[in-house]
Amino acid sequence: MFKTLSYGRQSIDDNDEEAVLSVLRSGWLTQGPKIEEFERGVADYCGAKYAVAVSSGTAALHLACLALGLKEGDFLWTSPNSFVASANCAFYCGARPDFVDIDPITYNMDVDALEKKLIKRQRNGELPKVVIPVHFAGQSCDMEQIRVLSERYGFSVVEDACHAMGGKYRGYKIGSCKYSDMTVFSFHPVKTITTGEGGAVLTNDEELYNRLILLRTHGITRNGDLMDAPMEGPWFYQQIELGMNYRITDFQASLGLSQLSHIDRFVSHRKELAERYNDLLAALPLTIPQISHENDSAYHLYVVRLDFSQIKKIKKDIFNAVKDNNIILNVHYIPIHSQLYYRKSGFRVGQFPESEKYYNEAVTLPLYPDLTREEQDHVINTLKSIL
Repeated sequence: MFKTLSYGRQSIDDNDEEAVLSVLRSGWLTQGPKIEEFERGVADYCGAKYAVAVSSGTAALHLACLALGLKEGDFLWTSPNSFVASANCAFYCGARPDFVDIDPITYNMDVDALEKKLIKRQRNGELPKVVIPVHFAGQSCDMEQIRVLSERYGFSVVEDACHAMGGKYRGYKIGSCKYSDMTVFSFHPVKTITTGEGGAVLTNDEELYNRLILLRTHGITRNGDLMDAPMEGPWFYQQIELGMNYRITDFQASLGLSQLSHIDRFVSHRKELAERYNDLLAALPLTIPQISHENDSAYHLYVVRLDFSQIKKIKKDIFNAVKDNNIILNVHYIPIHSQLYYRKSGFRVGQFPESEKYYNEAVTLPLYPDLTREEQDHVINTLKSIL
């Protein structure tokens, strides 16, 4: 009997454990030296100038929006096919979220739909201040075209790359900010690397970096050049803006550094497993993921779309049947605009039909670095028997 196989799981080894213990023994728990070391490691890995580590991917999204000055009266556009945090960050800033439907092949933001919406909203004077493309399942959006549109219509771009650390787009590491103002990562346990909970914002803009650092810690500074009064002594600080407590701990950063040393191996194994799925599921009544030629996916998720015209079962029955075989499937995602909170805010089912069609057919299969071939074969054979 196989142990329970979930859609995602962290991979922790003895080196990771020792990295955390070494910090716990050092006396540092919160704002210690490992944080800057981790930030430098993440920035260098991705090819960005700056990284700011924070307490979660959600905090990273909020902080990025705050740094860009998103406020009441502004619009933020993102994908309906994402976790709610990608849109909630607009509400946190008093702004209004809106959505651009997804491409039916990549499940990422449809750039043609984005352009059409920009043309229409320009006439109404309702252009977005910020657009957040979501790199769903580890595959980058068409960032080159989104950057072209951002320059034409004057919006800032924040890449929600919470699924995509370790991937590449047009030869550049996702997180390089080649085509964006900032990139956001999550280090939740099911992501490419983990710090337990945690996240980061990357940028090449020094001004944005300084704002991120300030806003991460209550809006407090010890830089006398930013104060309106002389320093009274080495203890002195001033709160000069309304910031947040979005700090990460030193032992989390140490775990992140250790995990960062494994990242290429993690992504490589995910890719191998995804390619095996592609080959061994090809004959079943489902659609396997499609990766565009300019992408090297991080394969955070492996999502198939079930062809219910050939499968005489409903999705719930399939979930229950595989659960009887110790396999826990998932669905990514329930379209954000269909959530109760968003419907109360004026959105309605039917507004973004491609996302809704995708949701009705999508199932996420187990995929993580410690998944063995034998375990993967169990998933495949179970699906074959059920479908």
